[in-house]
Amino acid sequence: MTAVIPKPRIAMRFVVEGPPIGALWRRALLRAALVPLVVLAPMVALAPTADHKYNVYWHGGLFRDDPARIVPHTLDSLPGYLRNGNFRPLGRMLEKLVDLAAYTLGDVLGLPANVGLRLVSIAAAMLLGVALLVLAESVVTRGRLFRSPPSTMAAIVPFAFGAVLVAAGRSSPVVLFGGLYFTTAALVLLIAAAVPRLARLRAWQVGPLLLGGAALAAFNELTYLALPLATVAVAARKRNRPAGRALGLLWIGFLPVFVAVRVVIQRYCGEGPCYHGSDVAFGSAVAETFPVRLIAWLPPLEWQSAVRGGGALSALVLALALAALGMLAGVAIRDLRRLETVRHRSAVALVVVALTLVALGAGLASLSADVQQLVAAHRWGQGWRDTAVVAPGGALLVVAAAHLARPRRLLLGALIALLVAGAAVSATTNKRFRDTVMESPVARLDDRLAQEVADFDKTPAGALRRCGLRAEFLTLNPGGAAVARRFDKAFDAAAEQRAGQPFCA
Repeated sequence: MTAVIPKPRIAMRFVVEGPPIGALWRRALLRAALVPLVVLAPMVALAPTADHKYNVYWHGGLFRDDPARIVPHTLDSLPGYLRNGNFRPLGRMLEKLVDLAAYTLGDVLGLPANVGLRLVSIAAAMLLGVALLVLAESVVTRGRLFRSPPSTMAAIVPFAFGAVLVAAGRSSPVVLFGGLYFTTAALVLLIAAAVPRLARLRAWQVGPLLLGGAALAAFNELTYLALPLATVAVAARKRNRPAGRALGLLWIGFLPVFVAVRVVIQRYCGEGPCYHGSDVAFGSAVAETFPVRLIAWLPPLEWQSAVRGGGALSALVLALALAALGMLAGVAIRDLRRLETVRHRSAVALVVVALTLVALGAGLASLSADVQQLVAAHRWGQGWRDTAVVAPGGALLVVAAAHLARPRRLLLGALIALLVAGAAVSATTNKRFRDTVMESPVARLDDRLAQEVADFDKTPAGALRRCGLRAEFLTLNPGGAAVARRFDKAFDAAAEQRAGQPFCA
């Protein structure tokens, strides 16, 4: 008899694979960009305010046909700015480029410059949201970025950032110079994310690092925070000699320019008054202002500033924002089980980095005489240029602190839901702020001026209409001959570029 040996039974196992690493990263980065878009969308038709009502037309008209002219135009004006206590050549180049982009959108998309200005500002906020996510992942990820799944931070950080994007007063970067300061803040965060991850320092990199440090000293006040933040980020990651050497080279390039410029400005300002926006005011007011600016990013404080003046909130905007953010949150919650768990040590490191970012921004603001006056008036949630770094830092702090206890994914999902609600309220308060501003005759006139430039009418009737708008502008904006000169300089530049004739002949 022949023995029959039964064939072994092979069990079939079906493994349900999650989305590939690339898909997780793409969704995370897309989420980081789309949340600011949803929250700031109600601001898209806000009329230009302060310097914007002039500069977008002035810079647009001057540089629309020759963008490279931005460089010599800025360098030629440098001595005058230095005498007034201000040194931001690279920052001013970026500011002019932002205005040019807003103005050019009018030609490309047929939009008035005020809408183009808000679109550029929203795009800069989207860039900042991505930079914030990259910084968070850079601190908590051990290996190379984008080679392993992102952490659970990637599901939560965008919604925390959305909650702090509030039009907290007319000096907030959400309202004023958003394109400039959001882009600058993104640069600060990306430097802090990139330097600690430098694995090798090559000889050819020495020169660019020295020049990069000097460039940070010639940008604007916010970029002064990049190297202190990067220093803390390098220390948090530990044992990275190439990163430490690169950081040292950046400091070597930064300090001579920074110190020399401060000495020159001190001499000029010692002889006479300087630009008050750059005034540094020491004394007891600094100690009173600093702790207030540490918490000025909290959404309830910002909401209070945004809705100052009363008025109803829009239930429709709230519902639409909740719907849009809810769809993004649903994908984020589904991705949670595929994302990497954040180790306790990494969460602690991120808390330290976030606290440093908040403290640096608050310290910068507390030295400003303007901000000291805001605090003295108990306007604690009022936005200022420091908000561009303090608000992302605060958002990062909330998420990092939530990870200290190694929360379960159910709790992380609940945190996402809470932050989605906060971001939706921020979108609603932004709409309320926009409505409040647009109730002003000045804002409505600024809108009409923007439309008049966009749809330039070369006929005598158009010239008559524009001269009427000019007269109305000078009536509503006190300042006499100085305001008239600035108006003509700005609007004539735009009119000459578009039609080859003055705004009001």
